[in-house]
Amino acid sequence: MNQSRQPDAYANEPQLKDALPINPLDATILVVDDDASVRRSLARLLRSAGWKVETFASANDLLDQAPFTAPGCILLDVQMPGMSGMELHESLSGLGVSLPVVFLTGKGDISMSVQAMKHGAIDFLVKPVAEDVLLQALEQAIARHLADAAGRQARDDVASRLALLSPREREVLQHVLRGRLNKQIAGDLGIAEKTVKVHRGRVMEKMAAGSLAKLVHMCDTAGIEFPDAVG
Repeated sequence: MNQSRQPDAYANEPQLKDALPINPLDATILVVDDDASVRRSLARLLRSAGWKVETFASANDLLDQAPFTAPGCILLDVQMPGMSGMELHESLSGLGVSLPVVFLTGKGDISMSVQAMKHGAIDFLVKPVAEDVLLQALEQAIARHLADAAGRQARDDVASRLALLSPREREVLQHVLRGRLNKQIAGDLGIAEKTVKVHRGRVMEKMAAGSLAKLVHMCDTAGIEFPDAVG
């Protein structure tokens, strides 16, 4: 494997490559398998592909290292002594761990696969698995994690800018997002049209939006809603 190899899991994320500040090859893959030889083999393969790797012999070993802040994913066996991989997946979800999971097991069936996917697993692979299939699944998992992180950052950025708005500016923003014109907003709020223009300008400045289209896109992409918006 060539370490310069670049993941191709961005085919369905047209704007993701330019938006993400983190190189996907800087991600860490957490391998959880009770078989030491499997852990060593997987670690060699994944490091040769350019990723950082940490290995764990049990579910509890992984949980002892939580929380996880670095980008990456978990490559998880199903049948292990003590807590199973399926149980670990549910525990991680309960703890709010956002790392995507790819299952890799020697003994799996359709019901296990369905259950894993229902709980949000990226893939459910059965050993032996072709290297390219495994690597592609991990690329997709890492791309998902980076995309989710970018989405959270975008929402946080917009929320922090919204916090700078005065109550009146938020009212004006509500009306702007509904497509109301300045004259209409003035009538709705009972203020002068020139006052609306002042508030609207401040909204654009504080939100760092160079255009109305960008303002709408920012709020829409970040999932910003105003529960008290007028009808």
